[in-house]
Amino acid sequence: MPKIRCLLVDDHTLFRQGVRRLLESESDFEIVGESPDAGDALEKARDLRPDVVLMDIGMPGLSSFEATRQIKKNRPETKVLYLTMYEDEDYLLQCLEVGAAGYVLKDTPAPQLVSAVRDVYRGGKYLSSQVLGKLVEDFRSRVRDTRMQPRMSTLTPREREILKLLAEGNSVKEIAVLLGLSVKTVEAHKFNLMRKLDIHNKAQLVTYAIQKKIIKVPVNQ
Repeated sequence: MPKIRCLLVDDHTLFRQGVRRLLESESDFEIVGESPDAGDALEKARDLRPDVVLMDIGMPGLSSFEATRQIKKNRPETKVLYLTMYEDEDYLLQCLEVGAAGYVLKDTPAPQLVSAVRDVYRGGKYLSSQVLGKLVEDFRSRVRDTRMQPRMSTLTPREREILKLLAEGNSVKEIAVLLGLSVKTVEAHKFNLMRKLDIHNKAQLVTYAIQKKIIKVPVNQ
């Protein structure tokens, strides 16, 4: 019986090693590779052709959402399962939008994670119960609150990608090179996303990205 070939993507080495030990303790799993960021994961997914990619969200550089979109485009049969600490509706919707098969929180019990990987490998979908509960709660809150602030869900996938890269300190020219777009196109996306979010300068953009956990706050060692 063929094993489930997995690629682990997370910027924390100890976490990757823990997941590796967990899955390798099961007879039907094989870890074919590890990646510390989404850009590297995109290359490894192309070369190693895993059955399932376990993908973190909050990593520097190319976003995990863009990587997932490209992985699914290059090899639709590869399943992507997000393994994250964020109980966030916007992130969940983005994951589903780019073609992910599941969304699992990092505090999920080990047996449930193993089951989730098996489920998505077989063609199913898996969402943590905590995330589903949060989704319902957020929906009810939006229904009650007619004065809701602008949401990230109003942005297009490309605008979200550019928002992340801008907040990380990349210039428009650098983003254009990274995403293979013209400077004029990136400028247009930047204008649109700032208009939609009612953001008027770089400081507000960075603050918004930190509040929404789009980027991590650096921690002094």
